Amino acid sequence: MTMNLVLQGPQASSETLERLAALARPARITRLGEHALRCEDLAFAAALREQVEAAAFEAGVDACFIEAGRRLADFGLVAMDMDSTLITIECIDEIADMQGLKPQVAAITETAMRGELDFAASLARRVALLEGLEASALQRVYDERLRISPGGEAMLAAVRAAGLKTLLVSGGFTFFTDRLKDRLGLDHTHANLLEVEDGRLTGRVLGGIVDAQEKMRTVQRVCAGLGITPRQAIVMGDGANDLQMMGVAGLSVAFRAKPVVRAQASVALNFSGLDGLLNILA
Repeated sequence: MTMNLVLQGPQASSETLERLAALARPARITRLGEHALRCEDLAFAAALREQVEAAAFEAGVDACFIEAGRRLADFGLVAMDMDSTLITIECIDEIADMQGLKPQVAAITETAMRGELDFAASLARRVALLEGLEASALQRVYDERLRISPGGEAMLAAVRAAGLKTLLVSGGFTFFTDRLKDRLGLDHTHANLLEVEDGRLTGRVLGGIVDAQEKMRTVQRVCAGLGITPRQAIVMGDGANDLQMMGVAGLSVAFRAKPVVRAQASVALNFSGLDGLLNILA
């Protein structure tokens, strides 16, 4: 199998990229832009990957090894986690901030994302802390705090232009995925539904919880509906509850992710925006 290496970083200089490229001893180098290049036809080995990735991380550069010839058009779906992947925040942490409970909720969130706590149990514990909060706080979080991750809109535009469909699947909440679907022109979304009574959160989720297994099943269902296999899907995530859906994908992308996720993903974007995917599959 012939492998390429894509090196990119928003602040990466030509000198830094060329120094890292020399470690891989490629047959050819192709410039992909001011801050990106592709090393082609490598003598790939696990030790080489470890050496290049460590040096690149220290230099603030993403080093992504990928089979030569893979292109965006080889895929039919891009599936994304929402919190800390498509958007920059963890919505539940910001909602909790409206209750003065952000540190407590954020600590549970972080433990779950590292894979140290069952996601469904952690979500139930976090949502319970929101009981009594006015539902209008959700709109405030959306308006005042929610931001699309760097490169997100450029990535989605290129994905649509290449004919791929999009899926936003989240352990977060439909309040936010529904609005992002309309705002960004997403094809499919799936998330948890917060219960509201008399204009206030009850501290409960309605229906089944969208946990790691349900995220994976959602990717599989959407792929089946499109007439493709999950191996024709790109899945992007950052936390341990994304690993199952990333594991069935043809290409898994760890975006500014926890170490446990970076270690298992096909490629990792630690410094680049979401549009770094475009250089990987250029």
